[in-house]
Amino acid sequence: MSNPLPPPPPPSTHHHQHQPLNIITPATTSATTMTSAPNREYRKGNWTIQETLTLITAKRLDDERRAKPSTSSPSKPGELRWKWIENYCWDHGCFRSQNQCNDKWDNLLRDYKKVRQYQSSHSQSQSSHPFLSYWSMERHQRKLHNLPTNMSPEVFEALNDVLQRKLNTQQQPHIHQPSFSQSPEQLPLKTDQNPPEIDAPVTVSEESDSSETESSENLDSKTKRKKVRKIGSSIMRSASVLAQTLKSCEENKEKRHQQVMELEHRRLQIEETRNEVNRKGITDLVAAMTNLSGAIQSLIANHYDQT
Repeated sequence: MSNPLPPPPPPSTHHHQHQPLNIITPATTSATTMTSAPNREYRKGNWTIQETLTLITAKRLDDERRAKPSTSSPSKPGELRWKWIENYCWDHGCFRSQNQCNDKWDNLLRDYKKVRQYQSSHSQSQSSHPFLSYWSMERHQRKLHNLPTNMSPEVFEALNDVLQRKLNTQQQPHIHQPSFSQSPEQLPLKTDQNPPEIDAPVTVSEESDSSETESSENLDSKTKRKKVRKIGSSIMRSASVLAQTLKSCEENKEKRHQQVMELEHRRLQIEETRNEVNRKGITDLVAAMTNLSGAIQSLIANHYDQT
């Protein structure tokens, strides 16, 4: 038999203090009208501790009313349990949808199981290293141990209470209600029956709660797989188009570079031709001026000779 899980310590100073949740009995709940409004604006974002405790209370009351339906508020066969929980939460200031409540409950069970397994396994280990309780860890230490970073002692205690209550309710028919079709002499005596362990039933409760949403999880997983395939094909198409575009850009860049080089070569040729023409023109001009100067000098000399 495994040792029972030690209760968590009271919240330390670095945890946020919250007002305790007002527990409402099933009798009070049965008198409350659970009607869903046609148009509800649900709250989004992170859950507060008060909202989480309200959800846990709603789940506990729903388990109790389903286990022991009363005449004043009987459970309808076709009633959606998470719709009832949504209505309860809505009437108590937690404006969340039934899908949000369902997803939050699954996450709470997963986080509760991680913390419980860590606490029980490390408290029972014979290691020489000192045991660091989950409730003594800082946020970064919890993250290093792959543990939920925001589980509060209030939420953990409330979850533990709900799961233990459900376990006791499930065990009562097998222990206290023998079949009346047999006489007391015909009933077998079970003297070697071991008392139930503490850790194992909680797992059964978690599995039973998880099986309630198995069909919805299967649908969600199929939908997610389809979305992933569509996204993957879209990414592949986008990557192909991007590669072709980059290749075309590189080709165009190379062409523009070649055109620029050709234009530069032509410009140099034109400039060289122009310089050659200018040099030749200046040479011809100098030669013409030289000839003209010689002609003028010979005319002047002839004039002086005649006089």
